[in-house]
Formats: sequence, structure tokens, C-alpha cells
Amino acid sequence: MHVAIFILVVLGFVAISGALVRLVRVPLPVLQIAIGAALAWPARGLHVEIDPELFLLVFIPPLLFSDAATAPKRELLALRGPILDLAIGLVFFTIVGFGYALHWLVPSIPLVVAFALAAVLSPTDAVAVSSIVDRNVVPARLIHILEGESLLNDASGLVMFRFAVAAALTGSFSLGAASLSFLYAVAAGILAGVVALIVAAKTLQLLNRIGGVPAEAQVLVMILIPFIAYLGAEHAGASGILAAVTAGMLTSGSGIFRHLGVSARMQTMSLWTTLSFVFNGALFILLGLQLPDIIRKVPPELSSRHWLVEPVATVLILTLCLIGLRFLWIWVGDIAQRLAARFGKRKAEPFGLRVRLAGSVAGVRGAITLAGILSLPLAMPDGSPFPARDIVIFLAAGVIICSLTIASLALPKIARGLVEPGEDPGAAEERRARVGAANAAIARIEIIANDASEGEAADARLAVADSIVAGYRRRIAASDEADEARAEAREAGRLELELRFAAIEAERTAVRAMLRSGEINDHTAQALFAEITLTEALLKGRQRRK
Repeated sequence: MHVAIFILVVLGFVAISGALVRLVRVPLPVLQIAIGAALAWPARGLHVEIDPELFLLVFIPPLLFSDAATAPKRELLALRGPILDLAIGLVFFTIVGFGYALHWLVPSIPLVVAFALAAVLSPTDAVAVSSIVDRNVVPARLIHILEGESLLNDASGLVMFRFAVAAALTGSFSLGAASLSFLYAVAAGILAGVVALIVAAKTLQLLNRIGGVPAEAQVLVMILIPFIAYLGAEHAGASGILAAVTAGMLTSGSGIFRHLGVSARMQTMSLWTTLSFVFNGALFILLGLQLPDIIRKVPPELSSRHWLVEPVATVLILTLCLIGLRFLWIWVGDIAQRLAARFGKRKAEPFGLRVRLAGSVAGVRGAITLAGILSLPLAMPDGSPFPARDIVIFLAAGVIICSLTIASLALPKIARGLVEPGEDPGAAEERRARVGAANAAIARIEIIANDASEGEAADARLAVADSIVAGYRRRIAASDEADEARAEAREAGRLELELRFAAIEAERTAVRAMLRSGEINDHTAQALFAEITLTEALLKGRQRRK
């Protein structure tokens, strides 16, 4: 009962945070972490012990799968060079640079444990990045690089974290063995994601052959894909995170949606949107719930002189160190890209100073870091405590908060003016696609109408075809390059939507009246309300695009 009440309380505050974020105007993850910390700060507040393995299984696969499924594959493929450079190269650079810096700043932390903390701090958080980075002020190219990096560097960072922990426990480290294990974890993780997707597709095909299977069963298969991929990879000793990301990246291009009915497709999209919001919010609230206990247990090694100043200063210095290492790597990568373009006689697209700084500040840490560091063993094989465990947990939590805070405050100022005003390239591309699709639909309808035989049926078909074609022509006019034509078409579209919304409200009122009077029962009313809501959702989508 206590667990159920706790879950309901967390879900309730997730919903509240969705409303509060419009009032306080801070990034949603920061607000949710603050809510969690406020709930846990009193002595009798909410307290929960996180099982890192369970935490990773429940939250990370579905969230990364959802982010990967909606990520722009074309842009990520075009930017694969800088993305892999950050997702792999920067991870190793951070482990070495940050590890030595941490050992120098806090000598009580053994070097191998410092490398472990550096490894778990190297992945950026995909959820936090997408929540903090404003797509209206940050260049699209930088956004795509940050998204791709955050999807892939979790695997490399956590694999290296496990190697560092193993080295701390055994006292030995083999570069050759670690390299082979890393390659196996990556290759097997990708394979597990592909296999999970194939299994899901075959299952949906089987359900279609059976016939009459509820749409909810098909939706459940889609929901299980990231968990199957993650568990399969972890069982094989590979990267479960990379498996979930791979499955998500390949979902849209695999054709798996062909095996879903219309109702199942709509339910899947709606459910994933809701789950992403709920899981994101719950994840950051749980993160906030851990902070008061971690802060109360400030290790004495960090507070020998000043109880508050020294730990805060240490966390701030380490966060700035991470940002500095990231800036240096991006800068060197820009130089290398410029030189490669010069030798290859092609045009280079280097980042400017402010874009490099924005990319450095936007590399925030989050749930993966906390879950990884909490999974540190409590004791060594001989029974002695794991060295500096409390210190690195405190520092990891502090860096998470500090990186989120710095990004939230500094990124809008750094990025201001980086994007020139004008039509969004994505909006222009969508407009061209709408015109092309509408022209194809008109051509097909005209062919069908002209092939009809003579008579009343043919006349009726032509009349219906003219009506449908008129709607497509209005869509084309609304996307016309000429401002005057577009303005006229949009005004006509606005009036049409206004009348349609009024008609929908009248329909809904009439159905409610019939339900109250007993003319129809609840099942009939629910079916009618569902149809009305679907129509309204489609119209609202049209309204937003205008």
C-alpha cells in the first residue's frame, strides 16, 4: 500500500509540474528536481531507496527508445562524424582529463575511482538536453548533434564505468581486454536491438494472421520492444542502452507500423507521448528525492575547513572542468574538420565561438549518471569499504544539479541571436511535402473519376471527386509561395475551422443531452465522443500548422 501511495503521489506531482512550468519559466527537469528535493527535505518527507538496476530497467529503455524513434534520422546520418566524435572520442577524453583533475583536486579519491566517476559523468542526458535546449534559439545543426551524442554516449560511458569499477575491485586493468569487451558490448548491443525489432514484427504478423485481435494487444507489443532489447543485451553481457537506442532508431524505417491497424497506430502514438511525459517527470522527481540525503551526508574530506563553501566550490570547479574539456574537444574537432576539408577540397562548416560555447554548456548530466554512480559496490572483495564511495556519489549528484542550473541560466543568453529570423527550414520542407502529397492525391482522384462509367453513378462519383479535389486545392493554395495567395487561403481556412469547431461543439452538446435524457446509453455515447474527439484533434493539428 505504501508503494502504491508513493507512486500516486509522484504521478500527481508530475502532473502539477506540467502546469507550474508555465508559471515559473524554468526548464521542466530543473523544476521537477526541485519538487523532489522539497518533498524529501523534511525529516518526515518522502524517502525512497533506488535500486540502480531496477531504475535503469524501468526508466531508461523506454525513454531512450522514444527519443531515438522520433529523432531525425536523415540529419543524424549526415552528422554522423561529429556525433560519433563526441559520443566516443569525447567520452575517452573526459575520462582521462577529468579523472586526473579529480584525483589532483581531491587526493583522497584513488585514481581508478576518479576514472570511474569520470566515466559515469561523461554521458550527457538525452531527456535533459531535449528539455533545456530551445530549438528556436539554438542552430538546428547543433541540436541534432547534441541529440545524437546523448543517444549514443550512454553506452560508451557506462561500459567504461564498468571497466573502471572492475579495475578498482581487482586492482588490475588490461587495455586489450577492455577494448575487445567494449567492441563486443557495442556490436552485441546493436544486434540485440535489431533482433528485438524483428521479434516484434513477427509477433505482429502472427497477430494479424489470427485476426480479430484487439488493437490494445498490438500496442502492448510495441511498448515491450525497448524492454526486450535492453534485457536481451544485458543478458548477453552487452549494452542494453545501445540496444534500446538501436531499436528506436530503426523503428520508423523498418516498416513495423505496416503490421498495425489504424486504431493501434493512433493508440501507440498517443500512449508513447503520455508515457514519455510521465516517465520523464517521475525520473527527475526521483532524482530530486535522492538529493537531500546525499547533501546531508557531506563527506568530511570535502568539509574539513568550511562545511558548505568547500563542497560547493569543489562541485562548481568540477562542473566547469567538464564544460572546459567539452569546449576544448569541440574546438579541436572544428580545427580538424577545417583541415580535412581543406585537404579534401570541400567546404567546411565549422562552429563559431558562441556555438561551441553553447554546445559545451548544453552537455548536461542526469539520470544515467545518478543510476550509474549509485550502482557502485558497497565493499571490496576482502570486505573493506569501497574507497571514496560516499565522496563520488556526492560529487556526481552535485555535478548533475550544477550542470542543469548552469545550462538553464546561461544557455538562453549564449544562444541569443544565433538563429537568424526567417522561415524555419523544417516548416518550408513540410510545406513542400504537403504540396507534393496533395498534387499526387488530386492526380489519383482524377484518374479514378475519369475511369468511371457513364450514368448516375458516374455523375455522383465526379461530384464527390470535385468536392475532394477542391479541399486538396485549398491545401495547396495555403502552401503557395505567393504571400497574397497564402493569406487569402489561410483566411478561408480560418473561417472553415471556426465553423467546424462550432459544429463539433454542437455535436458534443447534443450527445450529452441525449445521454442525460436516456435516448442513448453510455457505450453509444463513448463511441460518438471518441469520433468527435478524433475529428477535433485533426482540426487542431491543422490549426497549429497554420
